[in-house]
Amino acid sequence: MPIEIPKDKWTGKVRAITLGATAAQGGTRASVVTVGGEASMPYLHFENPTPNTPVIAVEIKSRKPADWSHLLEETWGDALNDPAAWAKAAEAAGAEMLILWLTLEDSPDDAVKAVKAVLAASGLPLAVFGPGQAEKDNELIVPVAEATKGERLLLGICEDKNYRTIVATAMANGHLVSARSPMDVNLAKQLNILITDMGLPNDRIIMDPTVGALGYGIEYGYSVMERLRMAALQGDSMTQFPMLVTVGFETWKAKEAKVGQGVPEAWGDWQQRGIDWEIGTAMALVESGANIVVLRHPESVKRVKAAISELMTA
Repeated sequence: MPIEIPKDKWTGKVRAITLGATAAQGGTRASVVTVGGEASMPYLHFENPTPNTPVIAVEIKSRKPADWSHLLEETWGDALNDPAAWAKAAEAAGAEMLILWLTLEDSPDDAVKAVKAVLAASGLPLAVFGPGQAEKDNELIVPVAEATKGERLLLGICEDKNYRTIVATAMANGHLVSARSPMDVNLAKQLNILITDMGLPNDRIIMDPTVGALGYGIEYGYSVMERLRMAALQGDSMTQFPMLVTVGFETWKAKEAKVGQGVPEAWGDWQQRGIDWEIGTAMALVESGANIVVLRHPESVKRVKAAISELMTA
């Protein structure tokens, strides 16, 4: 007797959003990426196919980071001293998109120079995020947006206390914004409402619901993402945006990944542990609905891409 698999019937779907612009679209990118478009919970292919594969982005910085794990410094080597070289190395490692983080030490001229260098070095779609302080983010992101008009960059960090300036410059220059909120469904939705009320089209918003690493709040972040996805499928327009997760940032500040000495011997090899921490975090969030996964280690890129490929063909 055949067994019929029960299927949920959803009334809504996640918006499909494209990042980057080729020459024909007014930009300079060699490729673009499209994320979102899901009409069911993640990877339930028997209900609805997953139209767009999650994108693996690699995080780079405008200046050599002083607070990164020694393992990451060893892995990227001299490329950390030059964002253009780092962009090339990240693309060679399998990145499908780049996330360039600017720093507090950057001036507006420094920021524009770094962004243009990365755009010249790699044809991948690009996101540009400020250092996370409202005034400084505005100071850096506005000139970057103006200098790259039409490239469909993803700009951030766009938060409830600092969204107006970034949204305005994104609207004026043809870019997208990364809407970052604390781990809370209602706060994520509220920020999306504030942004769209300014007039930014719905196809230019990516949600960053904030997550934690394994052992550091991932279960709560997972549940928030799951509830955001369910709300989207149930027809809530202000949750129907693809989601970006900053896995590398969260993972490599955790003791298990960052520290090699003074830890229990049972924790095992430091390098393998750090990579596994990043991969484990990434895959949990992929399975909760992440559309853009931002990583730091090349080996994580390779293995997460392989795992996603299996999910897409299962």
